[in-house]
Amino acid sequence: MGAASRAYNTDDFRTLARRRLPRGVFDFIDRGSEDETALAESVAAFRSIKLLPRHLNDVSQRDIGCTLFGRRLAMPVAIGPTGAADILWFGGELALARAATKAGIPFTLSTSSTTPVEQVAETTGGAVWLQTYLWERRELSHAVIARAKAAGVQTLVLTVDTPVIPNREFNARNGFVNPFRVTPRITLDIMAHPRWLFGVMGRYMLNGGIPRYANYPPEMSGAITGKPSRLANAASITWEDVAKLRDLWPGILIVKGILAPDDAATAEKHGVDGVIVSTHGGRNLDSAPAAIQMLPAIRAAVSKQLAVIVDSGIRRGSDVVKAVALGADATLIGKAALYALAGAGEPGVGRLLGLLRDEIDRTLALVGCPSFAAVGPGLVLQQAGTLVGPGRDGTAFREAV
Repeated sequence: MGAASRAYNTDDFRTLARRRLPRGVFDFIDRGSEDETALAESVAAFRSIKLLPRHLNDVSQRDIGCTLFGRRLAMPVAIGPTGAADILWFGGELALARAATKAGIPFTLSTSSTTPVEQVAETTGGAVWLQTYLWERRELSHAVIARAKAAGVQTLVLTVDTPVIPNREFNARNGFVNPFRVTPRITLDIMAHPRWLFGVMGRYMLNGGIPRYANYPPEMSGAITGKPSRLANAASITWEDVAKLRDLWPGILIVKGILAPDDAATAEKHGVDGVIVSTHGGRNLDSAPAAIQMLPAIRAAVSKQLAVIVDSGIRRGSDVVKAVALGADATLIGKAALYALAGAGEPGVGRLLGLLRDEIDRTLALVGCPSFAAVGPGLVLQQAGTLVGPGRDGTAFREAV
């Protein structure tokens, strides 16, 4: 297993990734926007939540699986969409897809990826989720969706929290701009990381050259280091576009980037199957509240038929238990999976998912729950000795202790 065997948690994989990647590449997956307040608070919010165990329950037989959109998952976790996997590891997107499939969980392919959706769908046996945006030229977005349908994709994730390009100052400081420009500082940094230079970029150069966006329409395609070819995400999209998309897409439709409870309720009225409560990993609006903080109110604002998923800040299996206790049906991991991929490739992602699985299992045992069916708001201790959270039926719950 190599480097992966030296990692015992997400932070260990982050250390491996930082050592192996040039600074600009590492910062691209690690950093947030502006002052990085949202990034820090996403993690801190999970750590502020405490679990109140109930003892002397029989937890000798435990089940950490769940059912999401009618499919049985090995644990309430999926790998979320990221657009950088293939620059972290040669064939990184397929590595993530294979590791997720082996672990019995979904993998989400970003439209801003360099691996064709058809290839990923084949690798995952059709279980891939495809994430996309709506662009000003809606017909281009609809062409991507038609292609996904033809490839056998069953779940579409529409990201709605990026109407304009976020202010990610670290990219400018590192010189990682589009089109990419090689500067003396970048050259020295890359040369100081030969494992990445030869193991990733060198292999691409020997196998067809610099990766190209593989799932954009021809009008938007090009090399990842080339001139800006991607059209701006549509600042003009509205709920009418979601309604249109619902008509076009026969499969499962998820809206990603929801933080306001009334937006979640509106999404349900427009026929979506699920919402993802998210701050985009702290990479968009730096003044946004932590996703986990908004989860209870969002769960209470929608019916139990609507799947509620949460991401942003999940680093351990105990975070997954906390999220389910506060009303989530499942969780997404993004940065954690990228750290593992960058540090140790597919074996690293497999080990990370195994560690999360073991942490979830151990946490359930320690809090006295044999399965997630027994996980509820009574587990969650917040705000100076107050139990806070929604009931599993979506009703509000608050009890002083």
